[in-house]
Amino acid sequence: MTPIRPDWPAPARVRALSTTRAGGLSEAPYAGLNLATHVGDDPARVARNRALLRAQAGLPEEPLWLEQVHGCVVADDTAAPGCRADAAVSLRPGRVCAVLTADCLPLLLCDREGTRVAAVHAGWRGLADGVIERAVATLAIAPARLLAWLGPAIGPDAFEVGPEVRERFVDLDPAAATAFRRGRDDRWLADLFVLARQRLVGAGVTAVYGGDLCTHIDPQRFFSYRRDGVTGRQASLIWLDPTAAAPTGDPEHV
Repeated sequence: MTPIRPDWPAPARVRALSTTRAGGLSEAPYAGLNLATHVGDDPARVARNRALLRAQAGLPEEPLWLEQVHGCVVADDTAAPGCRADAAVSLRPGRVCAVLTADCLPLLLCDREGTRVAAVHAGWRGLADGVIERAVATLAIAPARLLAWLGPAIGPDAFEVGPEVRERFVDLDPAAATAFRRGRDDRWLADLFVLARQRLVGAGVTAVYGGDLCTHIDPQRFFSYRRDGVTGRQASLIWLDPTAAAPTGDPEHV
């Protein structure tokens, strides 16, 4: 397994990574480290892939795997595995928040003190419906104290959408027009990274990192639904290290 580590100034207590497809036991078209149970892969192979992830990444417990539905429900520390949600927030050390993607944007959040974390599955529908804003609000801390990292997603040269998608975002915020450029015929090329940055800034989160890895153009490292159709999913995970000392003082809550 060769994970990607976020390049951001998170406190040492915050642990985070995004997996690639390298390693694992799944066979084509899911080769190799497919972590999703809903895409048609052999469940036994997925279970073994998840066990490999937990062992090799040193996860303190099994991640909170969600049933993602392109919505804006946020799971908290009371949620059970398999709950229907597209983001997870935790204040408990050892709780591993995780989202699965294969072109949609995985977004990780933490506060500067290392007291809370979140993982967000942000496709265009979730972005438009406010999944980022909902996750930021659920973290219940001043947004200026948050750091955000944008993980691997389909890039702006490959994500073609219809005019109704552009209209949806521009109706919400005219500045969103800068995230679209004309494609073929009446189609548009959309930049999920720009759209996410705009929504984060609008929610008060200005410390934003990442946003430079395209899943579509890199078949050796990433699964991509738009590229391959039937394919696996990579995961982006974040948690508070339960062996690290808790921060002193009280962060600025909202």
